[in-house]
Amino acid sequence: METTTTERYITVYAEGTPNPESIKFVLNKELLPAGYSFDFPDAQSAQESPLAAMLFKFSFVKGVYISQNFVTISKVADNMWAELIPLLRTFLKEYIQSGDPIISLQMQEAYAPSENEEVDENDIITRIKDILATNIKPVVEMDGGNIEFKSYEDGIVTVALKGSCSGCPSSTVTLKAGIENLLKRMVPDVKEVVAESL
Repeated sequence: METTTTERYITVYAEGTPNPESIKFVLNKELLPAGYSFDFPDAQSAQESPLAAMLFKFSFVKGVYISQNFVTISKVADNMWAELIPLLRTFLKEYIQSGDPIISLQMQEAYAPSENEEVDENDIITRIKDILATNIKPVVEMDGGNIEFKSYEDGIVTVALKGSCSGCPSSTVTLKAGIENLLKRMVPDVKEVVAESL
């Protein structure tokens, strides 16, 4: 019996991010289902991700963020991207082609986006989440990062910045000049936007 493969040829390309210590590696294959993303700020946190755990075996890898079709890798400051990008592109391409798991099933199930998130959420939180999801998240993802709503209390919106946004020198400017200004204009109750400290 002859087997045929319908698997596409895997391509990986690198994109710069506003954070000079992070590069976004985009693949032409879905790594995770839509709505899933995982941030691994260190090797200890990567235990449930075989891909992230393997990436942390490279001594220069400082952080890994995995989203639907890209992996953002943050490096230790003393290394040059020109030398690391070809190595990481080859590694990612070979890993994905091997079919090895990206995230353990237990972790995917534990962090599955909730179908019926609090039905009684107030209107302000609903509007904030909608603005983050439609206006801000796509832009942040283009830069290899992610933004997640954490809380809203007394006019203060708390968000978590992940991937290339975590530790990025320009993230404070983006947070205050971009995200905060947009939310204040669109939701007058918002007084300030702050990033959750990790």
